[in-house]
Amino acid sequence: MRNAFAQEMTALADQDASIVLLTADIGNRLFNPYKDRYPQRFYNCGVAEAHMITMAAGMALCGLKPVAYTIASFNTARCYEQIKLDVCYANLPVVIVGVGAGLAYAANGATHEACEDIAMLRVLPNMTVVCPADAWEVRCAIRESLKRCAPAYIRLGKKNEPLVHEQEPDFRIGKAAILRRGTDVCLLSTGCMAPVALEAADRLREHDIGSEVTSFHTVKPLDEDYLARAFADYDVVVTIEEHSILGGFGGSVAEWMSSRPGLRARLLTLGTGDSFLYEAGDQEFARMHFGLTPEAIAGRILSLYRELRGGDPR
Repeated sequence: MRNAFAQEMTALADQDASIVLLTADIGNRLFNPYKDRYPQRFYNCGVAEAHMITMAAGMALCGLKPVAYTIASFNTARCYEQIKLDVCYANLPVVIVGVGAGLAYAANGATHEACEDIAMLRVLPNMTVVCPADAWEVRCAIRESLKRCAPAYIRLGKKNEPLVHEQEPDFRIGKAAILRRGTDVCLLSTGCMAPVALEAADRLREHDIGSEVTSFHTVKPLDEDYLARAFADYDVVVTIEEHSILGGFGGSVAEWMSSRPGLRARLLTLGTGDSFLYEAGDQEFARMHFGLTPEAIAGRILSLYRELRGGDPR
């Protein structure tokens, strides 16, 4: 994802002289092609994320299109006040990009894990929250976010994320992208959990359960039209995210449901638990800890599906 982001930023900067890239002491070699072409439009702000956001806001006030990039845990929690007051309150066209979101940096411990960022930023007025599923969606997300000329947060994985699209999708902010059709349950994935959701769907198919799998790349605004159809057509709708089950994508869907009583589907929200991970390990280790593997996800869904059908898997 981060390679796709760097490449797309360079391509966009070729077309628009108002684009400026800011980083907080990260990604220097990654952005060498960009820096070689546009050294006057690249700023390494050092380990000063709050300053970077305020600096980006000032640039936006001068008619530029700043993109502020660093590790997600530092680009959100560490500078939340600046995002709220300098960017969102003024409704400025600043795109904030958090790399290594969720559990991607789990080996570095709790300081680098970002499992609360969606919850924090989606409640801010004027903010758009986009969580691409793969490199194709990353390219589309940065392109579309810059067009909107408003505050945006783009939540990236780290590296080596599998592609879920064979080619560039029809990507529109606020409109979900269906990855696979199915008739029995509906899996709504956001961000880099899409490949895991597809693998979980494969395991459910072994039990003759067909799963529709959708990339909900936009958490704010939600695709309410798609949600209305999903909750009318399926018995089970599942949200899957590498983020806390409190306040994230699943929480957003639950809030949407709260004003719509009588929906057919049962909602199952899957994400990280309301607890810290006190052990250090890689991303796969952390996902196993929180039950975010394809096997664990499929097991939870199968259990609920059978419960709703009185023990009959069909």
